[in-house]
Amino acid sequence: MAVFTELSFDQVAAFFRALGLGAPRFVRGITSGIENTNYFVDTDREGYVLTIFERLTFEQLPFYLHFMKHLAARGMPVPNPVANSDGAILHSLKGRPAAVVNRLPGATETEPTVAHCGAVGKFLAQVHLAGADYPRQQINPRGLQWWNEVVPVVGRYASAGQRSLLSSELAFQNQVALSSTYRQLPKGPVHADLFRDNALFERGQLSGVLDFYFAGYDALLFDIAVCLNDWCIDSPAGRYDDERVIAFLGAYESVRMLTPSERLLLPAMQRAAAFRFLLSRLWDVYLPRKATLLKPHDPAHFERMLRVLRGEVPMMIAEMAP
Repeated sequence: MAVFTELSFDQVAAFFRALGLGAPRFVRGITSGIENTNYFVDTDREGYVLTIFERLTFEQLPFYLHFMKHLAARGMPVPNPVANSDGAILHSLKGRPAAVVNRLPGATETEPTVAHCGAVGKFLAQVHLAGADYPRQQINPRGLQWWNEVVPVVGRYASAGQRSLLSSELAFQNQVALSSTYRQLPKGPVHADLFRDNALFERGQLSGVLDFYFAGYDALLFDIAVCLNDWCIDSPAGRYDDERVIAFLGAYESVRMLTPSERLLLPAMQRAAAFRFLLSRLWDVYLPRKATLLKPHDPAHFERMLRVLRGEVPMMIAEMAP
């Protein structure tokens, strides 16, 4: 991701020696993303990813790191945080929280097929089932509470058309959250950011899912909507690919069936997912942080998608899998 905290090779080497991970041979900053500082580190033993957390605190991070440990212990292809000699998986580097995880094999798929969407749908359902006995709880850091805080701030910089869209959608999402149907939605730990660039495939198989640092306790349906809005979208048009939607939902429901309340509120959650990422991208454009190699994402895609989902732009609605 973006490099906010720059490290020398010697600093990384000393840190890795203290963790007993061997001698680094190669260290490179990762440019994709905008939240944390990440480095690929190849040692004389294996490859790792070193993350320095720029926003998350020492108090917040145990939820994310132990959730990854929880999933890894169940054989799921997720990063497994490295412990020090005392068993701690949360570390400190240059005064900031830091973690090291194993580097997973494979590459991202920028043009996902039906098979890729099915694999991600099945994985997500497995995460939701595995999270049922995860003991820690921490609210989704980019959920409804954050939306209510951010819309007035971003609105000061947005165009008149954007301000109208944001205020209208926020009112709708607050109304949904107060409904009895919403209160019936199953909840648990969600990834909340499972985009194409956070999944790896090797020889056609899902080999890794990355970046759990937006995870939180929320409606499981929100996680599903985030995935549908990325994996099953024809990006240039901002419309759903029916075959990929059916593959994703069918694979998900082969592991965990959706409830009646989830089926009813799926369109509203698809809007919520588009709204969440529109807000964060507008924030990063209007209120950027200084960073080496920073590449903020364009908010236009999610503005267009949200307008499509609201019915302001015609679209073909994909049928849900039976």
